[in-house]
Amino acid sequence: MRILNRLSVFALPVMASIAVIGCGGGDKSTTPPPPATYTIGGTVSGLTGAGLVLQDNGSNNLTVSANATSFTFATSVKSGSAYSVTVLTQPASQNCTVTGGSGTATANVSSVGITCVTAYTIGGSVYGLSATGLVLQDNSGNDLTVSAGASSYAFVFTGAIPTNGAPYSITVKSNPSGQACTVANPIGTATANVTNANVSCTSLAATTYTIGGTVSGLTGPGLILQDELNINDSDLLPVSANGSFTFVNPVASGNAYDVTVLTQPAGRNCSVNNGSGTASANVTNVTVACVGDFAWIGGSNTVGHNGGQSGVYGTLGTPDPANIPGGRFGIVTWNDASGNVWLFSGDGYDSTGAQGYLNDLWKYTPGANGSAGEWTWMGGSSTVGSNFGQAGIYGTLGTPDPANIPGGREQALSWTDASGNFWLFGGYGEDSTGVGYGGQLNDLWKYTPGANATAGVWTWMGGTTVAPASTTGGANGSSGVYGTLGTAATTNLPGGREQMVSWTDASGDLWIFGGEGIDAYGVTGELNDLWKFDPKLGSYGEWTWMGGSNSVGSPFLFLGPSGVYGTLGTPDPANIPGGRYGAVSWHDGSGNVWLFGGSGIDSTGTYGYLNDLWEYTPGTNSSAGEWTWMGGSSTIPSSYSGQSGVYGTLGIQASSNIPGGREAAVSWTDAHGDVWLFGGLGIDSTGSFGYLNDTWKYTPGANGAAGGWTWVGGDNKVGPAGGQPGVYGALGTPATTNNPGGRYSPAGWVDASGNLWLFGGSGYDSTGAQGYLNDLWQYQP
Repeated sequence: MRILNRLSVFALPVMASIAVIGCGGGDKSTTPPPPATYTIGGTVSGLTGAGLVLQDNGSNNLTVSANATSFTFATSVKSGSAYSVTVLTQPASQNCTVTGGSGTATANVSSVGITCVTAYTIGGSVYGLSATGLVLQDNSGNDLTVSAGASSYAFVFTGAIPTNGAPYSITVKSNPSGQACTVANPIGTATANVTNANVSCTSLAATTYTIGGTVSGLTGPGLILQDELNINDSDLLPVSANGSFTFVNPVASGNAYDVTVLTQPAGRNCSVNNGSGTASANVTNVTVACVGDFAWIGGSNTVGHNGGQSGVYGTLGTPDPANIPGGRFGIVTWNDASGNVWLFSGDGYDSTGAQGYLNDLWKYTPGANGSAGEWTWMGGSSTVGSNFGQAGIYGTLGTPDPANIPGGREQALSWTDASGNFWLFGGYGEDSTGVGYGGQLNDLWKYTPGANATAGVWTWMGGTTVAPASTTGGANGSSGVYGTLGTAATTNLPGGREQMVSWTDASGDLWIFGGEGIDAYGVTGELNDLWKFDPKLGSYGEWTWMGGSNSVGSPFLFLGPSGVYGTLGTPDPANIPGGRYGAVSWHDGSGNVWLFGGSGIDSTGTYGYLNDLWEYTPGTNSSAGEWTWMGGSSTIPSSYSGQSGVYGTLGIQASSNIPGGREAAVSWTDAHGDVWLFGGLGIDSTGSFGYLNDTWKYTPGANGAAGGWTWVGGDNKVGPAGGQPGVYGALGTPATTNNPGGRYSPAGWVDASGNLWLFGGSGYDSTGAQGYLNDLWQYQP
């Protein structure tokens, strides 16, 4: 009874409370208002085509009609929410961009701007892409990320397609995770929208290996390599710099790879070595070597019916595009401070088509950016005269005179002093008498150009004016006056000679070595004497006999002293190259002088075509230094032969590489200190003798150490005719197939841009005819 009363007491307040809640304030209850929403829209300008589809926040697709000027998305955005307007699909032949497309909605948005301009696209379909990470490139740039599951892609370019089309090259920069993608029809020139550069992606095998290697010799972009993977299409890889490379797509274990060059870079010729095989590990030994191309710049590609083209002289001192020196060899050249090249003498053809020893002076002014320039006849005679060459007009020793002119000659030497004067010594040609067929000269001349590279004046600075008749059965010319070894004297004078090598040292002194000429006893042969000329001594400079022999040996043998080679790579005061002519020489960055090849005498007294390499390290204060045999052979296999060239692989330096024995090649030194060698008369890779047209590069070692040779172009065989014909191509256009014909004793120089130039020589034209050439070539190293 007591329990029931308690329950009753408890129930009353509860019921009362329920009653209060149920009855009190019911007429004051409200429903919260829905949140405010705002429209998203803006203006459209320039839209002329159909197909534009916009999105907001990655959805809410809105198709915008052609010629529309405004838009509004159908679905509004809640107050305080973000919006982000993007282009999902571009209209036909246009590219639309969004400005002010994102923000937070706090009112109706009408400030989004859509601007459309004319555009074109390059792209295609995408097959099998199931992962993220695919990035494509066009022309080695313009990265485009393609989303997983995409069925198409397009590079979009603002503007109309150029009149001549737009080149394109679609490559894979990075693959999606676990997949490899390739591009079909990746390269072309767009004249309309491109839609067939399709991308196909496949899953990677369980075990894969990368394919790569190194590239050398590149000077800029444009190289595209390809690897045939047998998965849809080739893997393409743009390479723009020297060094290592790795293809984007790996190769399944046990599958084949085949690396080739798809597109050559401008002005280069690249070849692949070790490019194919079966992948059983990561491949890193593919080598791609790139070398330069020759361009035919001017002159004739044939020697004509007379064995050489006549010179076109025009008006003295007046440049003209029609002017051109006649075909010739044995030329000397100088470079002036204005970038002009001066050319003097040679054995060749005058303005009338007559052959002889020339004494004409020419100036070549290059065109802009290495293009063809103009020749100007600056002095000397336009004809060789009736006696095979014009006689020299010497005037008074040490006195400049406008009437002075050296006689016609070939195979002289030249150099430029610190004041910009040109110096000329010796050669084979005409003395002051102009009688007979010339002789070996030892006259010294200085040419002082006029202001602004105008015509200047010659000064006879030393040597004899007459080449006396030989009494020993050799060439006409004066004997050498050697004096005391190492002592300068006004009476000292090298004997008449031709095809010697020369260089200038840091003090401005001239050094000459060897040549074919006349020793102290009037005997003609191959010399190995070393001389120094100091223009600062005495009234007109003085000569010093610095080394080598003053005798070539017995009369009538036309030989010379043997070489003393010593130990390879070891300098020794007793070392001396054998007598020789037609060698080449150059300076290195350490002040050493290098000598290569020529016709002469080996270590055993055998005469032939040499391929030995020597380094001469000068003594202090221009004193006598030491010779070091640095490479090549010390012997000639048999008389009048020479060592064969070891060419190796085109573009690849190797310790075993060495040019064959040769004389009268031409050499240049580039801005990197590398030495370039072209042609000459000598021995090819098979041991055959003839006119060579091979191009070599010698890269010196550090601190004057031995370096290495690289065969970079031309033929390694002279062919059955004794010389390869020239391949000229289109005038002014470099090409991988271009190459000058085999030739002997051309002229060469380097321009301010580092391009190598080649003129004339005796050799083979485009038809395979042999004669005196006047073609002008440029090589971009």
